[in-house]
Amino acid sequence: MSALTLSNVTKSFGKTEVIAGVDLNVEPGEFCVFVGPSGCGKSTLLRMIAGLEDVTSGDVTIGGNRVNDVAPAKREIAMVFQSYALYPHLTVRDNMGLALKQAGASKAEISGATEKASGMLGLQPLLERRPAELSGGQRQRVAIGRAIVRRPKLFLFDEPLSNLDAALRVATRIEIARLHRELGATMIYVTHDQVEAMTLADKIVVLRAGRVEQVGRPMDLYNDPANTFVAGFIGSPQMNFLKSAPLGMSSAQMGIRPEHVAISAEAGQIAGRISHVEKLGGETLVYALTEDHGLLTVRLFGEHDYAVDSAVWLTPDAARAFHFDADGARIRG
Repeated sequence: MSALTLSNVTKSFGKTEVIAGVDLNVEPGEFCVFVGPSGCGKSTLLRMIAGLEDVTSGDVTIGGNRVNDVAPAKREIAMVFQSYALYPHLTVRDNMGLALKQAGASKAEISGATEKASGMLGLQPLLERRPAELSGGQRQRVAIGRAIVRRPKLFLFDEPLSNLDAALRVATRIEIARLHRELGATMIYVTHDQVEAMTLADKIVVLRAGRVEQVGRPMDLYNDPANTFVAGFIGSPQMNFLKSAPLGMSSAQMGIRPEHVAISAEAGQIAGRISHVEKLGGETLVYALTEDHGLLTVRLFGEHDYAVDSAVWLTPDAARAFHFDADGARIRG
């Protein structure tokens, strides 16, 4: 039995369709990430699963039960928002245990569940504090702990790291991944950040304009994208896209990852001129402007020195190239 099934799910606001016939199965214990640019419908889809948005047509099934007409509180889900949504007048302990208290659980049950969740998240020293006395990262951990205490069938995360600084995003991302392993819970996670998607997911759902472009494991999407949208969205730095005709190829467009482009000052396939160099320590990103293909990115491991405005030659590794037709669909074989 799937933990979550979406069957031809649509959502319209008036005459505007924002979710168009989405089909998806999420297995028990799976970490599934919805990813895509702003406005692609990923948060709307999550809210439909939660019951915060009505389904225009199609079915949402949680644990084998159709829940289209079931109130959010009855769906056995827990949601962690971008905003922490903590009650400012309650302590960390009381914020975490509130849902169980409202459900009529005993004091012993609430205390046991709160202690267990706070232990997993390192929150025991903070249990008597109020939200105003916590950092942003601590507040987010409290919000996650509140979700754990409810023991839901589904954990739903709506861009939970967006309000954190870079270091805290990495630390909290690792913490969420650890919790998923420890709990063995089914998690649906929304983000616009493809790095979060790649590092957290068992399964990624790539969305564009309310439609699913591709579903698969992170490295399957990286190594076998279905079209130019997925190829360009998954991977950082972004894939290079070259016009095939100047290269003597029959496809409309060729895609090549920056790490699969060789660079030389002496000879190569494509002439270019360095426009910018980013030295990141462990790697160097070289941006070269070319006449036929525009700006191309080369990813080099380690430290490298290239002078801006110097002439270079670029050579894509043909064995690692992707080919696409005029509509952006992948040409295989």
